[in-house]
Parts: sequence; structure tokens; C-alpha cells
Amino acid sequence: MPDPSVGSPVPGDRVAGDPADEPAVRLQGVSVAYGGRTIWSHGDLEIPSGGLVCIIGPNGSGKTSLLHLLLGMIPPASGTVEVLGAPARRGDARIGYVPQRFGDSVGDAITGRDLVRLGHTGSRWGLRRDRQVTAEVDAALDAVGGREFASRRLATLSGGQQQRIAVAQALVGSPEMLVLDEPLANLDLRNQRDVVDLLVGLREQRHVTMLVVVHDLNPFLPHLSGIVYLLDGHPHYGAVSDVVDGDLLTHLYGTSIQVVRTATGDLYTRART
Repeated sequence: MPDPSVGSPVPGDRVAGDPADEPAVRLQGVSVAYGGRTIWSHGDLEIPSGGLVCIIGPNGSGKTSLLHLLLGMIPPASGTVEVLGAPARRGDARIGYVPQRFGDSVGDAITGRDLVRLGHTGSRWGLRRDRQVTAEVDAALDAVGGREFASRRLATLSGGQQQRIAVAQALVGSPEMLVLDEPLANLDLRNQRDVVDLLVGLREQRHVTMLVVVHDLNPFLPHLSGIVYLLDGHPHYGAVSDVVDGDLLTHLYGTSIQVVRTATGDLYTRART
């Protein structure tokens, strides 16, 4: 559930300059099921292109399942899923993905640079050394400020540095959408702020649509264009001003949540004790 945090400026419902013609995501009559059990259903929503959208909900509500659905990693049990104007499919190069606990799935000896290079070559370990691939890897590392530590083994990097490498890997190939699952997990407050600033800067510079599963909305609140929330077994998309509401968030998380607006116009959420 959301944690107390320092105040954040009141967000706008849209980011200036976002293209609004074709939605980045369209769900029509979608449900998701595992082992015969429905995770969520009645998925009917559109997410506009070009914005930064957070996905929230209690544990077990199906946030990661939603990401896997958009990535084509799981099929819908019913309905249709369109991403960037086409049916969702696995391995869509237009989408960059940063999974949870990025560093847990790789060996201790691999370097940050080699991991970013895998964003270009996929799972093939015969790493090509041609100039184009090297240039793309360098550009991705530069975009996240990671060139100076990219030659080190991933196991020696801090959590914030590992997260930058993960984002760099997702950036290779210049995707139109970035999908991130809990990118602030296990980071201290300074690194959380740095990663948020990095993502906001990338969205503005590269004009990508960004979908981010979060535990705590507060670090992202000043920058959001909308919020997807999984409530009562159904996904919904709403404007920030509609979703950041004490009654709605209390219902969503099953515990009392207060939305605080300060005298200077800052907005944040906190759990009532």
C-alpha cells in the first residue's frame, strides 16, 4: 500500500504534447486466468499514447499479469488486446521491458555492458562486435548515465546502478513503449528519486509511452498522465485527479488511505494510523 512520502506537486491529467489519436493500449472484454482461476475480468479500457501511466492495486490483484498480457507473454482468457495499434505479441521490438528483480536472473560474472548488448542480440550469447551494435549499446548506456560503470560485473553494482542497466537494456532498439515492473523496489529514497527523474527524462526526450507498476504512487505523482487501477477484480483507467481519492484508494487497498493537499499545492497519499 502507499507509504508516507514528502509532498509532490499536483499532477496534471495529461502530459503536454502527448499524441491522442491512437491509444497505446486497448483492452476489449479481456479477462486473465491461471489454472482455471480468473485473476481479473471485464477489461475494457484505453491508455492514451505518450504519457507516463502507473499501474496500482493490492498484492495479488493482477498487476504483473496485466504487463505479461501486454507483452504477449500470456494470452487473454477472453477478449482482445491491442498494443501500439496491433494485437499483443511476444517479442515485439517496439516494447522495452524491465522485469522485477532484474539482477536475480543473471549470473554474477556478466557485466552491465554485456547485459545491455543482450537487449540487441536476445538470448544469443555469441555477442556480435560490429560497430552498429556497439553504437546502439553506447547510446543506451549514455541515455541512463551508465557508461562509467557498465564494464563492471552486475553483482558489484548498487541497486540504483543495476536499475539503470536494466533500463538501458530495454532502450536498445529505440522502443516506442517502456514497461517496468516495480522499478523502485528495494531502492533507498535517493535512488528512488534518481530513477524517477531518469524515467521522466527519458519519456520527455524519447516521446515513449511508459507503463510502470508501482507500490507507492507518491514518487511519480507530479509526472503522471493517468493511472490504471485493479479494483474488485477489474482493471480501470482514470485521470490522476479522479483516482487519487481517499475513498477510492481506501477501497482499493482495504485500509484507510488519506490524500493530503498541502498549503503549497503539494499532493501525496499516506496510510492513516
